[in-house]
Amino acid sequence: MKTTLTSPLLRLRIMMLRANPLVLAAGILVLVMAGALVWTLNAVWALERAQAARDALAKQKAQVATAPEPTPVQAPAQAPDNLAAFYGALGARGSAEQQVKTLFGLATKSGLVLRQGEYKPGYDRNARVYTYQVNLPVKGSYAAIWQFAMAALRTIPFASLDEITFHRDAIGDATVDARLKLTLYLRDGTDPS
Repeated sequence: MKTTLTSPLLRLRIMMLRANPLVLAAGILVLVMAGALVWTLNAVWALERAQAARDALAKQKAQVATAPEPTPVQAPAQAPDNLAAFYGALGARGSAEQQVKTLFGLATKSGLVLRQGEYKPGYDRNARVYTYQVNLPVKGSYAAIWQFAMAALRTIPFASLDEITFHRDAIGDATVDARLKLTLYLRDGTDPS
């Protein structure tokens, strides 16, 4: 029985005596480095958990400290107020030509070639709103055309971009032909009710 207990120890001792000292040293070094890596990762994870706990506590304290006061519920706007605001946002019927000049100026500023457009006045009986449709053929770069369209909508808040079409003669052409259809929504200055 004693032989079986000492037999594994004896085998280990014989194996160590036969082993190359450099291989043995490298093996011990690998084991030490692996242990150091495990210890370092454990320490880093512990620091991360502690930092996460501190962050959660700070966030919880900040939420408690900056809890917003309940805002009073505002009464919804009355229908006549909404209608007045709608008609107040419309452009003046007499300024349609001035708005077309503004569009031409924006096109020039965007670097576009703007040929003569087509204009069509109209009236919507149900909404009691005058319309002025502007159909503009423009020529320039794709980016300049979109820049013009967005600038027109920002500058003339009572305008809508109803349609835009693009045409390019060849794939490699930098210049694009486009047609923009805008509608200006106008009031005549009298009370629509």
